Amino acid sequence: MFKTLVSRGWYPTLITAVAVVSLIFYDIVPFTVIVPALVILLFIGLAVTIIGARKNELERQSLRLAQLTTHFNRRFMGNSSVSIFAAIDGLFSVEDPKVWDWARACSMSQRIFDTWTDSFATRVESDLRGRRFTLFLHSHLNELWSINTHYFEFTEQFCEIVGRYQVPPDVIEQYNKFAVEYNVFVENFRDTITELRNIARTQIEAPSIRLARELPAIRR
Repeated sequence: MFKTLVSRGWYPTLITAVAVVSLIFYDIVPFTVIVPALVILLFIGLAVTIIGARKNELERQSLRLAQLTTHFNRRFMGNSSVSIFAAIDGLFSVEDPKVWDWARACSMSQRIFDTWTDSFATRVESDLRGRRFTLFLHSHLNELWSINTHYFEFTEQFCEIVGRYQVPPDVIEQYNKFAVEYNVFVENFRDTITELRNIARTQIEAPSIRLARELPAIRR
């Protein structure tokens, strides 16, 4: 609390002190000197406060982005049942070699994705422990956007497969459970990007993070 008071309250205190001194010695120090000095101190204080507030907000958004990265890695990658790759595995029950070939190719891609997202999440956590909040903010944002964009392509391809072939109802149900939770992540990611654009330059637009389509349930 004392540290906060010192960092944020120094310039009102200084202005007050200068004003009091000028009143005491008004016959020695003219107001033509005191008033400009007070105005300069006021602008300096406001500038420092704005810069400090921006830095704090950048740190907050960096932490939020790190939480999104961790959530994405744990919930939508690896052996998670709430994953597009888990839904794709269910397509092996479809009696069609073309679908099997596509599902096998996705399984190989998943290994690459797992390595990529694990490495990225580890780097983000390391940067946060080193309190390098804003230094890597843009690179973290761009990489998470890139990971998510490639990941989303699998959801689109899955929906195309479902539109062409007869897929078991339980596979559709599993995908829809994934889509609901994934879309919550997308909304949070969009909100983070929108808030970041208000305080920092970023080339990423919130609508570029697309929602997963939910599929109509199939009667058993």
